[in-house]
Amino acid sequence: MMEHQDRTRAGYDGVVELYASLFAGRLEEQPFSRNMIGTFAELVRGSGNLRAADVGCGPGHLTAMLHELGLDAFGLDLSPAMVDHARRAHPKLRFDEARMEDLPVEDGALGGVLAHYSMIHTPPEHLPALLAEQARVVAPEGLLLTSFFATDGPEPVRFDHKVAPAYSWPVDLFVRQLADAGFATFARLIHDPASGRGFLDAHVLARRA
Repeated sequence: MMEHQDRTRAGYDGVVELYASLFAGRLEEQPFSRNMIGTFAELVRGSGNLRAADVGCGPGHLTAMLHELGLDAFGLDLSPAMVDHARRAHPKLRFDEARMEDLPVEDGALGGVLAHYSMIHTPPEHLPALLAEQARVVAPEGLLLTSFFATDGPEPVRFDHKVAPAYSWPVDLFVRQLADAGFATFARLIHDPASGRGFLDAHVLARRA
């Protein structure tokens, strides 16, 4: 786990400004992602618990979007350079460095967790630990919205991402991983690739049991 995370952290530390320039537009050109995040925010607001973590927040643009949608949102990221950028770009919001399997959040404290393509670099054998940690910090009936690259095959597929090795997932298999962690999936959105990688894009919305 540590070697894989160190490689990922170093990769993102080295592309902060480029990444921010490409993705800090709050999803203007990604209507599916934008609308799923809007739905997530509406449901979290309806729960009465407005605290939400943007896990793997990168430059902080989606943390800011969640804040604008009425949530008490904060961002967490493995990359200290990304956290530093996010703090400078959004000085009124909270950003902290954290590993996804050890989140600095109390048990059951959050109304929701957003994991927007932030688990794609996680080897399949380590995914259960990350999902279990997200289940730990979400309150009962709290929400998780996760987005990832999807494949039609029976098993996860490793591919060469520009920053660090990454994985695409069969959606049904990913949903079973969520169920094992204590999440009940109630909405899925799968659409044609938004990137040149050729994988489908998947957005899965689940509720903590």
